[in-house]
Amino acid sequence: MMQPASSWIDQFGRQKRKLRISVTDRCNFKCLYCMPEHPEWMDKHSLLSFEDLYAFCQFMVERGIDSLRITGGEPLMRQGVVHFIEQLQSLRALGLKRIAMTSNGHYLTKYADALKQAGLDDLNISLDSVDSQLFQQLTQRELAPVLAGIAAAQQAGLSIKINTVLMQGINDSQILPLVAWAKQQQLPLRFIEYMPLDGDAQWQRQQVVTEQQILQQLAPHYQIEALPQDQSPARIYRLDQTYDVGIISTISHAFCGQCDRIRLTAQGELYNCLFAPQGIALKSEIQALAAHSDVARDQLQQRIAEYIWYKKSGFHAIHAQAHSPRKISMHMLGG
Repeated sequence: MMQPASSWIDQFGRQKRKLRISVTDRCNFKCLYCMPEHPEWMDKHSLLSFEDLYAFCQFMVERGIDSLRITGGEPLMRQGVVHFIEQLQSLRALGLKRIAMTSNGHYLTKYADALKQAGLDDLNISLDSVDSQLFQQLTQRELAPVLAGIAAAQQAGLSIKINTVLMQGINDSQILPLVAWAKQQQLPLRFIEYMPLDGDAQWQRQQVVTEQQILQQLAPHYQIEALPQDQSPARIYRLDQTYDVGIISTISHAFCGQCDRIRLTAQGELYNCLFAPQGIALKSEIQALAAHSDVARDQLQQRIAEYIWYKKSGFHAIHAQAHSPRKISMHMLGG
């Protein structure tokens, strides 16, 4: 028997509490693990308005979502996103606990103070190398503006995490330098295994730097203690009893058993998993919801509840069943 729709529970008993919202697919970086060589951007006129997105967020928070993460592309490339975060503050009275953003850091010198004043709780910044030449190769952008953006975010008092995607033979040499840099900066660092989310579908399993390989690189230099895992997808390791490093190992040691996340694209497609074979198009219902349609509200309730209920157990179950996996591009889905 299906669980009550209002609790957003899937068939494995996992309740969805975190909603990731992509506000744009556009990005000024061209990271190897994300962006296709020749991206085809969404038509700006096809994107949900911030009014539509706010109505959807309110609808979801009223039904149990307590954490929102704004993603892209690069979310700071969409004009009005800071004001949108400010608007979301009113949802705290309905049960919203945290508002977060994921960014490449490039525009933070301009927006860090405004994001803090708007009420942003958490900021994840992608940083895949602290070597300027390698960073240029990985992103086709300069490192200096990102480091300046991180400094501006620290100065503004934002809560920051650094995310690093590792690729075998490309930036796996950055494990020790990144740990040393992040430790010196007193910033939390999370290594993320390379996932099949690159725009041109060139992912190969042998390119993954696994959790075990990361720990093997760290072991000669640090005393490592594994900490108990909480609801986070990252496993936390304490180095020399002083600094914690997280590892998100979707490929080698997947943590899907307690997944509480769902995702909405900028065009209104909902995905119950980062690797879901297909999403559901909700744009028309969301727009009608923003126009205060009770019919749209009922339709959304039914469609979302049913779609979430049939969420698969996790990455490996989806990967094993997929005869021809869909081409997933991180910059469109929001990570």
